[in-house]
Amino acid sequence: MKTIVFALLAVAVACSADDKIIGGYECSPNSQPWQVYLTYDNGERWCGASVINERWIVSAAHCYVSASRLTVHLGEHNVYIEEGTEQRIGAEKVIPHPDYNDFTYNNDFMLIKLKEPAIFNQYVQPIPLATSCSSAGDQCLVSGWGNQITSGVDYASVLQCLNLPVLSTAQCEGAYGWKITENMFCAGFMEGGKDSCQGDSGGPVVCDGELRGVVSWGYFCAHCSTWLSWGLC
Repeated sequence: MKTIVFALLAVAVACSADDKIIGGYECSPNSQPWQVYLTYDNGERWCGASVINERWIVSAAHCYVSASRLTVHLGEHNVYIEEGTEQRIGAEKVIPHPDYNDFTYNNDFMLIKLKEPAIFNQYVQPIPLATSCSSAGDQCLVSGWGNQITSGVDYASVLQCLNLPVLSTAQCEGAYGWKITENMFCAGFMEGGKDSCQGDSGGPVVCDGELRGVVSWGYFCAHCSTWLSWGLC
């Protein structure tokens, strides 16, 4: 059993260099209680993340900004309405994976430590880390408040969900070639039309009730077949 959290994480790569939910559906309110909404500076929309315990969340390393600029939003559903379920906590520390490569997106994940513990309730809960690797055909779920259209910008106000399958290594390498590392896996639809995109980066890839990946990168939202993920194993 590895004890270093970094060694357990992997990144989901979508069909876009940015990541959003296209072709998904509105999640049932607070059905993804580990889902995190990150903003920076004066409330600017940023990335997604996942709660893994009271003081730590996991996101993508390409979402890095200094801790003093980040606000972590927990228990959100509609990000434009105060619903009484929210917790907003500042970031104390941001730790990108030490081997993150911003050219290849290898090791594209990071840990964020909260300034104070999250309060767990029916709206905020941690997601278990993976106990096994994903295999082709596994069904997974991604979620986020990212862009919802392939041309232009239409960011979601309520949390969006998308169910999608893990693809084989051959399909993954066929889509992305040498850019696929041993740390990545692909999920999505070969025919396109459903995907993650701008604003979903760093969000959870949940398979069989476990956090198997973190949304990272890809080409052209919903135009191609796959997106990639660092597996949590």
